[in-house]
Amino acid sequence: MTPDVNTMKPLEVLIRTQELDPAQWIDFPEYGFRQYFLWKNTETGASIALLEYEKGGRIPVKHKHASNQFMYCLEGDYEYTDVSLRLRPGSFYMNPKGNPHGPTIAHERSVLIEIYDGPHYDEKPVFHTDETIGGFLSKNAPLDEDA
Repeated sequence: MTPDVNTMKPLEVLIRTQELDPAQWIDFPEYGFRQYFLWKNTETGASIALLEYEKGGRIPVKHKHASNQFMYCLEGDYEYTDVSLRLRPGSFYMNPKGNPHGPTIAHERSVLIEIYDGPHYDEKPVFHTDETIGGFLSKNAPLDEDA
């Protein structure tokens, strides 16, 4: 039997940023930013997310990732203060797996697209809680809740 192409669900994903579900944002109020996952691969940990930083929003500590991190700045002025790298509209940033980086600060409201090609972390960083870390620890991550 041939499948009916009119009733098949497409594999493509289309998300309109004007129609994002407000309940799907992950808020980090203590650090002045929020995150919205546009796509996740639960098997590999890879993901694409939208990050919004308010002016003064930050990542407070140096940290590293369990995979390669890619960022593209849509708007604002976002700085990696340890190396004085500033992302402004149109800037692309790549941080290789295992490279310590940060802290960061948003000098003005900033919107970034962030991509990981695998799991985000080997250890839960201080700015994450058990709720916000979700499924983004690598399989090598310690099981200790205080990691």
